[in-house]
Amino acid sequence: MFKKIPGSYVLLFYIIVVLGIASYIIPAGTYDREIDTKTGISYVVPESYKPVKSTPVSVFDIFKSIPEGMMESSDIIIFVLIIGGCFGVIQATGTTNALIGSLVRKSSGNEKTIIITIMTLFSISGALFGTAEEALPFYPLIIYFSLSMGYDKMTGVAMVLLGTGTGFAAGFLNPFTTGIAQNVSELPLYSGIILRVITNIVFLGTSIIFVIRHVNKLKREEKIHASGNRALDNFQTLELKHYKVIFVLAISFILMIVCIVKFNFYILEISTVFLIMSIASGLAGGLNPGRLSSEFVKGASAMTFGALIIGVAKAVLVIMVYGSIVDSIIYALAKVIEGFSPIASAVGMAVFHAILNVFISSGSGQAAASMPIMKTLADMSGITRQTAVLAF
Repeated sequence: MFKKIPGSYVLLFYIIVVLGIASYIIPAGTYDREIDTKTGISYVVPESYKPVKSTPVSVFDIFKSIPEGMMESSDIIIFVLIIGGCFGVIQATGTTNALIGSLVRKSSGNEKTIIITIMTLFSISGALFGTAEEALPFYPLIIYFSLSMGYDKMTGVAMVLLGTGTGFAAGFLNPFTTGIAQNVSELPLYSGIILRVITNIVFLGTSIIFVIRHVNKLKREEKIHASGNRALDNFQTLELKHYKVIFVLAISFILMIVCIVKFNFYILEISTVFLIMSIASGLAGGLNPGRLSSEFVKGASAMTFGALIIGVAKAVLVIMVYGSIVDSIIYALAKVIEGFSPIASAVGMAVFHAILNVFISSGSGQAAASMPIMKTLADMSGITRQTAVLAF
């Protein structure tokens, strides 16, 4: 029998302990670094690696690295909590539920349009808010709706899972993957957005084709039975308050994108935009101040796992800095990929992250743990940091 893989927190703590022990074994070393005066980005100077005095870590340092990792990641942790609170407020207004119900009603009788509509909405949600497990409340509704149209449960699950997954993976405005990875890599926030929008369209398009092929197979096997659209009763109808919330969201995202491009908005400013967006959305959706703050806290609470794991993942880097072995590990990895073409290196990074996904399922945690090393390897292997983020 297979043993259960430890949870992300436990696995990261094991990694911290192993690296702490490794600080007694791996020779300490460092690279020289230089700062690009135009961009402010710090780069490793190739061929500048040199040994330094060993600084093995103590047991106390192993535990100390975790709160220090959280402190060093405090801006990102707050960013995640505010976005979680914002999403919680938007959910409480019922706008998402009503929007899906309205679009599905208008598509009634055209099954393929319904599939495309639902999957596109969830994909946009994944790309903008990093929606993944937050979509769990929608699974029963969409599954029931799928059954009411005569489809099977798998169709309902696929519409939500693949919809959110394609948006989350492409992540053109995903704060938990692209946002954090670019922050760690010292890149302009949400730069390269056009390419990511294109990848989102490709991912979503292939997923929609997959689901439609599945439905067509059910038709050929005569497994579809008309059951009516009773599931529509579970969806709210769009009201004036919902239109107000949609307007607030649209204006907020347009302004945020413009400010990122024109005024170099970064995590602090974007966090502020999300905070304003949550308040404006809640008031537009008819929530009183007490309910608004309650739903914000509830939404932020739901993000506690993802927020805290960023700090624990950051501790992986902190413990390597304590032991002066981070550059030694980069040096060893650089020797492994030496001679590889940039394309091979980029593909290798993608494969590495695909394997790491099995063990660290948190997108934000994986970004905090892996990107400090991946950005430097990218510099040394002749590929851009933007490519390293895309591979992630």
